[in-house]
Order: sequence, then structure tokens, then C-alpha cells
Amino acid sequence: MALPVDVDQLPLLREAGEGHAVAGKTDTRDTGRLESCLDQPMDSSGVHEVINYSPSLLPAKHYDADTTEPISCSLRSLEELLSWKRNEANPFNVAAVPLAPREPPLARSPRRTMVSHDMMGGYLEDRFTQGTHSEAPYAFYHWQYIDIFNYFTHNLVTIPPAVWTNAAHKHGVVVLGTFITEWTDGAAACESFLKEEESYRAVADKLVQISHCYGFEGWLINIENALSEVAVKNTPLFLRYLTDQMRERVPGSLVLWYDSVVESGKLTWQNELNQSNRVFFDACDGFFTNYNWTEQSLEWMKGYSGVQGRYADVYVGVDVFARGKVVGGKLDTNKALEVIRKHGFSTAIFAPGWVYESQNEKAEFRKDQDKFWALLSDYLSIHRPASPLPFISSFCQGFGKAFYHRGQRESHRSWFNLSAQEVQPLYYHTRLEGGGWFGCRGCPEDAWSGGCSLLLEGLLPATHTSPVCAKILCLHVPLAPKTLVTLVFKPSAGVKVSLELKTTDASPCSHVAVQDVKPTASPAGEELQLVSRLAQLCGGPSPDGWTVGCAQLELRGCVLREVCVSVQRDGAPRDTEFSCRLGEIQLFDVADLQVPPLPVEGLCVYDVVWLRGAGLRLNATLRWEYPAELTRHFRVYWRRLRGPDPRTPPGQRVLVGRAYSTLFRVTELAVPEAPCVVELLVEPVSRKGLPVPEGHWGRRSLSYTEDTPQ
Repeated sequence: MALPVDVDQLPLLREAGEGHAVAGKTDTRDTGRLESCLDQPMDSSGVHEVINYSPSLLPAKHYDADTTEPISCSLRSLEELLSWKRNEANPFNVAAVPLAPREPPLARSPRRTMVSHDMMGGYLEDRFTQGTHSEAPYAFYHWQYIDIFNYFTHNLVTIPPAVWTNAAHKHGVVVLGTFITEWTDGAAACESFLKEEESYRAVADKLVQISHCYGFEGWLINIENALSEVAVKNTPLFLRYLTDQMRERVPGSLVLWYDSVVESGKLTWQNELNQSNRVFFDACDGFFTNYNWTEQSLEWMKGYSGVQGRYADVYVGVDVFARGKVVGGKLDTNKALEVIRKHGFSTAIFAPGWVYESQNEKAEFRKDQDKFWALLSDYLSIHRPASPLPFISSFCQGFGKAFYHRGQRESHRSWFNLSAQEVQPLYYHTRLEGGGWFGCRGCPEDAWSGGCSLLLEGLLPATHTSPVCAKILCLHVPLAPKTLVTLVFKPSAGVKVSLELKTTDASPCSHVAVQDVKPTASPAGEELQLVSRLAQLCGGPSPDGWTVGCAQLELRGCVLREVCVSVQRDGAPRDTEFSCRLGEIQLFDVADLQVPPLPVEGLCVYDVVWLRGAGLRLNATLRWEYPAELTRHFRVYWRRLRGPDPRTPPGQRVLVGRAYSTLFRVTELAVPEAPCVVELLVEPVSRKGLPVPEGHWGRRSLSYTEDTPQ
């Protein structure tokens, strides 16, 4: 069932930190956090600091040694794993986004797709949990095609950086860490922890605790060294215990085994599931084959009794680098997928970052990545992330040449932060009859919010007189009886643009009305409040040619499944090149717009570190309370209240950065010399699209003086 919304006919809105040297270092002692919010009385509006330049006692593995920026890391030894404690975990690497439900659920997906992300040793730009400046980072944004994301390195315990978990979870994609043993050291570790029940349970318990703490769903277990008779007999028991414990503690958990060791303990890659490795498959949730399989081996495996009823749990490995004697790989990876799907198995695509690593010209990364996934798309099933209202996406891919806020550049430096990635659209290129074409791609040259917009472009041939409908989103969003739809866009001349929403064809769904939103009446009471909020969303000036169109839908029992943008020539038939830049789409329950916003509560400042380089630099952690489901992100500001010269008036508010959880580390902030009082503020960016009044922001003052020698 399709619902057309002609945005051309709606009430439209046309809106015509540098590097420096520092003196301080982070101490390499792993002493844990020295402070917390509990150290500060909540009835106090301010914190006082006496400046000193002692080395920071923040744990070096969780904070950059020079800047105190929070970072993600792995665990490199069995001793480090067994000594892991939740109260010493990295709070900045805890995923802020829960796993979104999806349609169909993973358990009902007959042919799944896993990506195993192995790139240059791991923990590159993605290790910075609050993002970083990067001219040409690697990012992944074709989430609709995959079901499982595995972060892979060759360290013993690979904990996925939170930025990846946040991005995957928004799209309903399960995230796995990696537990791997290799070579002589790996063999020694296995003999140690697989010697008896108590030791293998201790390792499994730590893996469960780590997954539960950091908010990801499970593990790829990769034992790539020979095992003794005792160790190999305990391995299935370890797998079964780990799998059972994960199911108890982590909803939707997965434990997968990599095709390596066989039942005898020898390291002999089989490239298939067979009797020599079935014991491991039977003890966990799935099996990831090695890469040197043949079509004959897949055909044999399909008839093997050990796989019956569990075809979806066998992930046939594809090495995109095409190392060894493999089917496909590189730009022929689609050939491997064709064979795998022919025989009804799931697939594990290993190291698709080849697209990035193999190209000298990183500026072409988006183009190369879109080409690679387009080649695979015929063999990949699209799943639909499920979301309650409100639904919002600015199509931001989590990186860009600049950062935009409401159509205006807010910062001019290239950046990377996958936590900023929003629900992604479909990217593709399609040919039309008569020599025409159209396509959808991410474009960083202009944006409404974040780092890029979605650019629809193409050529309408003179012979093509009907509208071109570009499907941009596949979703599962139950709609409210009164749903407000807003679209921010910037079309080229010569075309008409309209929005088409496709809902379920189920009998309970009925469309009552579609009406323009014209907040120009003069009602009273609660209706006046609603009209005022609609005016904020749909009225007023917009910058740089952006247009905002709004419509209110009246529906009964409908679920949104697809969002399409229809483009039609405006004028006489002729070959017409067109483009339409989409900045943001939003859908709201109109009733929710009348609910007043909540205030930020409990803002505290701790773990303060002072650095002296080119002036005085403040580093500090902010923590606050606010319901995650109500906000897209937070904007963190500072301003000088008074000092060091009492005659100088208070300073202007200055943006420090954006937080994608209720935790933020201020790093290398240049502040006035002591004595001084500054104020730190936290603004929620509401998922309702409305500004939160400043009186509801979090605020905390920080006074500081120099340490005076006695």
C-alpha cells in the first residue's frame, strides 16, 4: 500500500581546535579511575580545582598518553583476561545503542551474511571512542545487507570498539568480538586454560562478563594451533559452557567456531563442516569455514547429515583478498557468493576493507565501496531495522569533510566517528530505458546534519515520461494515528520531487487522510502549544537553499516498510539531468510533540588533568543522566564566567564537541589562566526535532586556582 506525499505542495521552508604541543603525559600505571560522580555533592553547582601538573593516573590502556582521549583496546594475554574486572572496565567503550529489533528476526533468516572486519591490525581511527580528525578513514555503511559484524584482530581477546557496536546496533546487526590463539604462545595459552573444567570455565566466564559489560552479542572462537589430547577433549565442553552462559546473560547472543583444529587436536583446515570438526559445531551456534572450499565440497556438505536443519548456521568463508586457492575474491567476490547461495548456506565475508586497503586514491573510497557492495547485492538479503516513532535519519555515514548543523557548517575539519552514523539508506545505480539512469550515493560536499547528505541524481530521457521512484529506506516502523512527516531536501531545477511512503498491505492498515501542515491558525490552550511546536519544525527561514516540507498523515494500524522519493520532469519532454540532495527525513507521533522535554540531571565533572603547553589546557570527564531513547546526541559547550581579570565580562558559549552517550571527555580545552571560573553545559538534541530550552540543559561550574607553594 503506497501513500504519496507531494513535498512540492507542502508548506515549504527555504532557508535561503588546532594542534599544539603539550607538556603532560598519562601515567602508564593502571590504577583505575581515581574519582567519580559520587565524590561530588549533587546539591552543589560547582567544582573547585587546584591546578597541578603531576602525571595523570588514568589507566594508559584506556586513555591516549598525550591527550587523555578515551580509546578502545584489546586484551593480549591470558593473564590480562583472567584479571579483568568490571569496575576497571573502560566506561567510554560501553555501547550506548541497544541492539535494534529487525524484520525478519535473525533466527528466521535462512541465509545470513557476516562481515569479519580485519584491517591493518585493528584499532586504527576507530579506537577513539569519541571520534577523531581523519582525512580519509575507512567506514562501513551497507548495513542493510549484513546480519552479523565481527571485529577481528590477532590479539588474544578483541573487544569491538564502541563506535562499531553503536553503528551496527542502529541497524539491527549483531556484533561479535574475537577470541584467538595462534602459534607457540597460543598453544601454551590453550594448554593452560583447557586443562580442566575450572580453568576453561574461568575463561568463558570472563568472556561473558566482557560481552555483557561492553554491550556486544558474542564471540568468534578461533583456535589456530594444535591441541593436546586433554585440551581438545575439553574444547567442546568450553564451547558449550560459553554458549549456554552467553544465552543466559546476553539476549540474541552468538558463539561461532572457526574451521581450524579437528577432533584429533591437529591444526588442519577442512574448508567444510565434516565428521572431523562436527563436535565443535554441535557445541555452539555456528561454524565459519576456511576459505579454500570448492563447489564440490559445498555440494557434499549440503548432503552431510551433521548439517541437516542447520544450513543457516554454516558460514562459508570468503577472503576478499583472495589469498590462496579460492573461489572469487576482490571484485569477483560476487562469484563466490553466487556459489554459496546456490547451495543454501550463510556466508562470512572476511576483510572487505580490501576495497580501502588496495586503493591508492582514498578520496575515491565511497565510490569504490558502493561498487563492491553493488556487485554482491544480488546475493544479499535486505533486512529492515525496526523502530518506534520517532524515526529520524540525516543519512550521515559517520565521517565527512566538515560537520553540519541545520544546513550550516559547524566545523571545517575532516572527521570520523561511527557513533554519529544514522540509519543508512540504500545505495545503488540503475539504468533506465532510452539511455537514462539514476542513482543514490552519499555526498560530503553539502549536508543538513552530520557529514553528508543523500544525493539522488540521474538523467531522465525524453522518452521517459513517468516518474522515477527511488527506494531509499527499508524499515519496519509502526505509524501513529496522526504521524507528522518532514523532509529536508534541495532539488535541482526542472524536476518535481515527492515523497512516497509504502506501508504494510495487512488488512488492519487504512489511510484516512493526508494534509499539509500550515501552522498559521490562532488556536488556544493545548492546541496552541502543538501549533507552536509544528511551526518550529515546519516554519521559519532555512539556509543555503534547503527546503523543509511537512505533512500530517492520519492512519489506522499501519506499519511503514519503504520510503521512496519520486522525481518527475517539470516541463516539456527532453533529456533532463537532475539531482536532489536529501538532508533529513523525520516521522513523529503528533501526540508526542505535546509532551514537554525532560531536563538533564546529575551533571558532574571528574578525572581532571591539567596540561601546560601553548597555554593552560583542561581535560576532564563529564557524566550526566538523560533517557537515551529521547535524544539523538548531546552538544557540549563551555564559557568563561569570570576571571582572571574581574573587569572582563563573561564569555560567549563555545561548542566543545558532541557526545553520543551520557559520558564525555573534554580534552585539551584551552582555558583562561587561573584564577578563573568556567561553566560546562550539556544540551540534549531531541529526537522530536525540537530545541530543548536552555533551562533544561545540564550545567556545572568549575573554578580553579594555581597551586601555591607553602
